[in-house]
Amino acid sequence: MDKLKVIITREEIAKRIAELAAEIRRDYKDKNPLLIGVLKGSFVFLSDLVRTMNVPVEIDFTRLSSYGACTKTSGKIKVLKRLEIPIKGRHVLVVEDIVDSGLTVSFLLDYVKLRKPASLKLCTLFDKPSRRKIEVPIDYRGFTIPDVFVVGYGLDYNQQFRYLPDLCILEERN
Repeated sequence: MDKLKVIITREEIAKRIAELAAEIRRDYKDKNPLLIGVLKGSFVFLSDLVRTMNVPVEIDFTRLSSYGACTKTSGKIKVLKRLEIPIKGRHVLVVEDIVDSGLTVSFLLDYVKLRKPASLKLCTLFDKPSRRKIEVPIDYRGFTIPDVFVVGYGLDYNQQFRYLPDLCILEERN
């Protein structure tokens, strides 16, 4: 039986997303940004963020893998879905669900930089700096969280728990 403990409520998440959306809306005024969501985890955050921003944006998705069915990164990044919208000369905002080791997002930022964007920033809802192996510049940060395995609000364990509206610690796994 899985035991879940809520560490950030849906209300706290919604409030912080509204604050992030206001910052991003201000910073990207009149720039028609391209938001890149990192699948699968960021889709919940990205959809709430875009609706809360309430400004015209374009959206693309990439899918990278470094976990598989494990709770720790393998350190090897695989591109499972490539970007489709041209990036050159665009103001790009990468939207992540969580940054922990920094390996995956560092890989993605380098991948995007090669395509010569006008600007490139990173937004993450959850940041786990205690796990950092590579430092990455986080321009918009929702919450700093401890080094525990979390699920909910789009984050999963073996494709389970994404549906949870709160961020939870997964305390037991069977």
